[in-house]
Amino acid sequence: MGKSTGFLVYPRAKMQKRPVQERVRDFFEFEAPLTDGELIRQAARCMDCGVPHCHTFGCPLHNLMPEWNDWVYRGRFREALQVLHATNNFPEFTGRICPAPCEAACTLALEEQAVTIRHIEWRMVEIGWEQGWIQPHKPAVRSGKRVAVIGSGPAGLAAAQQLARHGHEVVVYERMVRIGGILRYGIPDFKLEKWVIDRRLEQMRSEGVVFEPGVEAGVDLSFSYLRSHFDALLLASGATAPRELEIPGRDLDGIFPAMSYLTHVNSAVAGERIDGSFIDARDRRVVVIGGGDTGSDCVGTARRQGAASIVQIEILPEPPSKRAQDNPWPTWPHILRTSSSHEEGCRRLWGLETTAFIGQNGRVTAIEAVSVDAAGGKKKKIKILADLVFLALGFSGTETDSLFEQTQWAVDERGFISVDSHGHSSRNGLFAAGDCVSGPSLVVRAIARGRQTAAGIDRFLGSGR
Repeated sequence: MGKSTGFLVYPRAKMQKRPVQERVRDFFEFEAPLTDGELIRQAARCMDCGVPHCHTFGCPLHNLMPEWNDWVYRGRFREALQVLHATNNFPEFTGRICPAPCEAACTLALEEQAVTIRHIEWRMVEIGWEQGWIQPHKPAVRSGKRVAVIGSGPAGLAAAQQLARHGHEVVVYERMVRIGGILRYGIPDFKLEKWVIDRRLEQMRSEGVVFEPGVEAGVDLSFSYLRSHFDALLLASGATAPRELEIPGRDLDGIFPAMSYLTHVNSAVAGERIDGSFIDARDRRVVVIGGGDTGSDCVGTARRQGAASIVQIEILPEPPSKRAQDNPWPTWPHILRTSSSHEEGCRRLWGLETTAFIGQNGRVTAIEAVSVDAAGGKKKKIKILADLVFLALGFSGTETDSLFEQTQWAVDERGFISVDSHGHSSRNGLFAAGDCVSGPSLVVRAIARGRQTAAGIDRFLGSGR
């Protein structure tokens, strides 16, 4: 804990953001980190709650929030960082983009505003980089075992780092031209600038991890090659098969899966060569179908491209402003949330089901939708003009690519890979972790599954650790 009466003395800090009119002109991060003095005061708010649900219930990584908050309160930032890194390989990622289920489970959140856990985490790791405390952790002994990791998102990177630190030789294969998976291509730079990823990758290279971008496993490298050259194989390819909207007019131009749009723009921001025509929202009427985080990211991206208007629609009814009685603490609160992208300008419509796309000369010009009441009954029909439509409807399963077919993974009824509690599949030596197992989820959960599966691979390889 921090100061015993800190939560009574200090209010929760309001996070500083760059002004809207400034930040929509670029793709740089919009939030500012806490100062050192504010960091200590915010850590002081961590109370002696007895049962820290932030750690047990709220965080998939089981980060030791009370312990590192206490170190921060005492000004012992290096010790705080050591405790943080004991459970989280990449706090600079989660500190920026995690929705902070730990804060929802904070005991203060019962009656007051929760401890600013995410921002304390973010500032702690940045102090660590500034002070040179974050250095490679090279293993004292090499095992002689080799592991191939397919996919370089948060699960694959976390597993790769853990395995390398256990002394195994690790090669990470990524079909995109740069390493990072969804961190690099799915999350806009205004939430996570990519130098943050590159900085951590350099540490991992120094620890012995080998990265092979631009290599598609199953195409450039066959499964038989991987099986003969590695002692274990970890698939961490994510949940990449988008959920479709099979309605009249879907074949019109100007309709894209949300992740395709975000990947396209992130590549352009990074200066990569773009295959095909550039998806540009400038002066376009944009409609985003789907009310989740991915849809919000499309809103912020289209705003920065200079969209003429942006409408985001959701089939569910508008959530309440406060927890409902059947949604008690410390569960995740299903309440109305306004993201930074929504703040930048977006019309949000609730309880609408899209029924058709309307077009002219082969290109979308509008969508048709009907309002849906709580009982599912359809009511009023509306028409929304649209030049670009982005489908942010989630994902239907892991992509059944060439490697998937060659390995014949067993999948569950949802279309995701079946594994045991150690991440081991039905085939000996083949493991899987992250969204390709759990379905689309949070980056923090992917990191947790990557670490858990790395421990399973380490045991399988017989390191004795």
